Amino acid sequence: NKYPYLIEDRKSYVEDVFDIVTRALIQRMTAISSKKVILGLSGGLDSTMALLFIVDAFYKMKLPRKNILLYTMPAFGTSKMTKSNAFKLAYSLGIRLNEIVIKDAVNIHLKDIGHDRKNQDIAYENAQARERTQILFDIGNMENALVIGTGDKSEISQGFATYNGDHMSSYALNSSLTKTELRYIISYLVENTENKELKEVLDDILKTPISPELKSQSEDEISQKTEDIIGPYDLIDFFIYEFLENSSVEEIYEKANIAFKDTYDKKIIKKWLKSFYKRLFSSQFKRSVSVDGPSFSKKSFSPRRGYLLPSDMSSQLFIERIEKLDEY
Repeated sequence: NKYPYLIEDRKSYVEDVFDIVTRALIQRMTAISSKKVILGLSGGLDSTMALLFIVDAFYKMKLPRKNILLYTMPAFGTSKMTKSNAFKLAYSLGIRLNEIVIKDAVNIHLKDIGHDRKNQDIAYENAQARERTQILFDIGNMENALVIGTGDKSEISQGFATYNGDHMSSYALNSSLTKTELRYIISYLVENTENKELKEVLDDILKTPISPELKSQSEDEISQKTEDIIGPYDLIDFFIYEFLENSSVEEIYEKANIAFKDTYDKKIIKKWLKSFYKRLFSSQFKRSVSVDGPSFSKKSFSPRRGYLLPSDMSSQLFIERIEKLDEY
């Protein structure tokens, strides 16, 4: 099974996810006496899912949607497509989307630290993510609003987030769900929502390539595609499931070759399995200081759930075993 973490009863699955995640958010807001949340809405899959959870929680709490503070913060890599979808999504839900263009702020910061602003390196990318996080937390302080994180389980496993940037929030709603699960949930909502405007924008978001949008050649297209960098999410999410089930390297490889025999050849599976282990171990330091979030699945990367791994542990032993896989 390519998707052993999904169940066939989609209606029951989606209802369970919404029930658990929204009740967790309600509990956190009640515990800290907050009646507002703040969210950075990019127009991508993760922030879309977080917003849908928030809207459902506010409905259950009978709180006005004006207490959902939405901000889009375009910078150098923001595409017209995702920005447009962010505004369409907010409009379809009857929520105001505020816009803060962060290009000038990031340019000033890069100049202050001696960056030439022409080299689109890791500092160039991370400066944008950290500026957005600073804005959300500062406005959150002003409004007594809970900063909602959007990172999902797939990104968490691969460390695909800016440390002290989008890696950080006050409460991370998607942390227990993989990218495949998010697509599964939103595709169900597309098929079942009676809100025509919401249906159209969710369908468009599903079809949009996943991207961090931190560098780009043109705002008319998405040139930085996540799956080109870390691998296909259906493979990554399969690896996550098997890894957390304590399957060995050899078992994961064998099962992946069976499950994806009509999708990927052995060479591709081996390539991304190696990448998975490298990124998994090198990013443990981020998970060691991960943000609280609701737990939906039994197996988790959260240190609070008992997932303990030294941050300086090497992946070399696993890489060597992967290299020998075709010898078995």
